[in-house]
Amino acid sequence: MQSTDRCSELECQRRARTSGGKCKRHGGGPRCVVPGCKKGSREPYDKCIVHGGGKRCMEPGCDKSARDTYDKCKRHGGGPRCTEPDCKKAARESYHKCITHGGGKRCPNCIDWIDSRSGSDKYDGYCATCFKVKFPDDERSKVIYSHSKEIRVRNAINASFPGFIHDKPLYTDGCDCTHRRRIDHRKLIGATLLCIETDEHGHSSYDQKDEEIRYDDLFMIHSGKWVFIRFNPDGKGVDMEDKLTKLIDTITQQIRRIENEENTELVEITKLFY
Repeated sequence: MQSTDRCSELECQRRARTSGGKCKRHGGGPRCVVPGCKKGSREPYDKCIVHGGGKRCMEPGCDKSARDTYDKCKRHGGGPRCTEPDCKKAARESYHKCITHGGGKRCPNCIDWIDSRSGSDKYDGYCATCFKVKFPDDERSKVIYSHSKEIRVRNAINASFPGFIHDKPLYTDGCDCTHRRRIDHRKLIGATLLCIETDEHGHSSYDQKDEEIRYDDLFMIHSGKWVFIRFNPDGKGVDMEDKLTKLIDTITQQIRRIENEENTELVEITKLFY
């Protein structure tokens, strides 16, 4: 049973544990028995949660801890789930949705965007992208990844074709919709939007459902035809310069098809180096 005394650590208002005169965070109570570990053990176990204390996930072969009153860890379905239909990801902390669907702390700069990102303590609550844009002279901005492969694609496209718009939100004149979906490179030819997306590593880590939602959002903004070229700069076995040559040739072919009205489908998607 805990003592009614307060933790002896300065300015700490937590109750002291029965042993040590301090709260659990500051070292009171039983410690993990693993050598070198100073974390508190998980009652009634003699180890901390990292070293195996507390209830374990019941999924075969998993040694992670179960979440709260659940029998599984977060990865295997323990803890509250996202309330978005068909989403099986974990909800973020006190939120009802996963980070993809708006759960967790959001970046204050893009919080109202449909594709808003989560904020990071590392960047003062902003997402890395917005922080780099708003504070370009900050030392932290200088080491944020700047999509160097996408920049090489942009330079190759700009050197070969006029009129492509790079990485700008897509709006429709006279529409008050809130969609701010970005396309890496786009050009309107007649009633067709020709779009080139630089999919580093083939976007293998992206959620397929989220990708479908993104397409749906884009279609709501432009009601004409679409031609997508999905370019994977990390495809194996081909030099980057050769890949860019193939990309430029493909763009040239698609421009000719669009100008001759040979693209009859509402949406066409061509994948390169997947």
